[in-house]
Amino acid sequence: MSYESAKAAFADWGVDTEAALDRLKTIPISMHCWQGDDVVGFEQKSGSSGGGIQATGNHPGRARTPDELRADLDFAYAMIPGSHRLNLHAMYLDTDANPDRDEIEFAHFAPWVDWAKGQGIGLDFNPTFFAHAKADDNLTLSHPDQGIRDFWIEHGKRSRDIAAQMGAALGSSCVNNIWVPDGYKDTPIDRMSARKRLEASLDTMLAPPQDKAQMLDAVESKLFGIGVEACTVGSHEFYMGYAIRNGTLLCLDMGHFHPTENIADKLSAVALSLDEILLHVSRPMRWDSDHVILLNDDILQMAQELVSADLLGRTHIGLDFFDATISRTAAWVIGTRNMQKALLRALLLPLQQLKAAESSQDFTTRFVLTEEFKDMPFGAVWNEFAAREDVPNGQGLIKELDRYQALVADRG
Repeated sequence: MSYESAKAAFADWGVDTEAALDRLKTIPISMHCWQGDDVVGFEQKSGSSGGGIQATGNHPGRARTPDELRADLDFAYAMIPGSHRLNLHAMYLDTDANPDRDEIEFAHFAPWVDWAKGQGIGLDFNPTFFAHAKADDNLTLSHPDQGIRDFWIEHGKRSRDIAAQMGAALGSSCVNNIWVPDGYKDTPIDRMSARKRLEASLDTMLAPPQDKAQMLDAVESKLFGIGVEACTVGSHEFYMGYAIRNGTLLCLDMGHFHPTENIADKLSAVALSLDEILLHVSRPMRWDSDHVILLNDDILQMAQELVSADLLGRTHIGLDFFDATISRTAAWVIGTRNMQKALLRALLLPLQQLKAAESSQDFTTRFVLTEEFKDMPFGAVWNEFAAREDVPNGQGLIKELDRYQALVADRG
């Protein structure tokens, strides 16, 4: 079907496809750097992944240097319509120096800022509380040893400073997301003390004031991890309370909850108590397995809730998956475009009619509308968006992905 025919079909239901395309173009998605190198990073002082983080597979083409990673990102962004962001972890510094985590400075990330300026994109940031000798026992900010806590507090402070300088340099507030792997493999006796230590460490770390126009703090929970199956100190309840009390963003990661929990359902609930939300969008096939996202019900429901609850202006959308069994650049492209497709479908729903039917308790009409709209020509509208943004679709996209993969395959 042509775009003009699709436009007319949606117009029959009172849906303006042009307005939807204009809105979609303004929604940035923060693409995560760690898909490109299997969460290895570029520190000269390196360790195992740790923290229950592992990328499986050995597909050829892994980025081994910052330049290779940036080249891969350049290609990926060229295949994705719209203007987006990059989510950078602290372990991805680009420097000849050899700083430890409590010694990192903005200068160690300056090449990333220069590159982002050239790309015209914003940066987000994450302190790295894993893959380090001082995190081998999966305790960092809640560690009983004050010295270890101080090390990680300093790392967190420096990460906030770096994020703020990134935001200032790029003229776009940098979301600095805090996730720690802290927990216990077997059932602890004293959860309260560990959580008090985590709270006190966070308070100290976040105490230095930062301009929100440059940097936004976010905190991220997790249900459990490998090696911390019995207790995660930074649980959802812990961080939800902390975010509400302290005015930070709350990060909801789709892989960090029980597989039967609907993360879309949480958005409007937490939005009543929080100014802004951070999303990490992934596909937890078996809990936090971080598969590349599909255009499935979970993603569609997430996008629909963002649009229906009018949360797009208060939600920062980031991706978080890492798959080394397929082309890493293709994973970025497919995942990001699927998030955009889900948002487009949500923007093309007859929300006024759906809400009117629901408010009058006419659930039959609501049901009919949702089912009828599954047959609407969303694909034709997406094709128009891709064409306007001059990115390939269909077989053309496959050819481009294959061409680039062939160029990087000799990386091993």
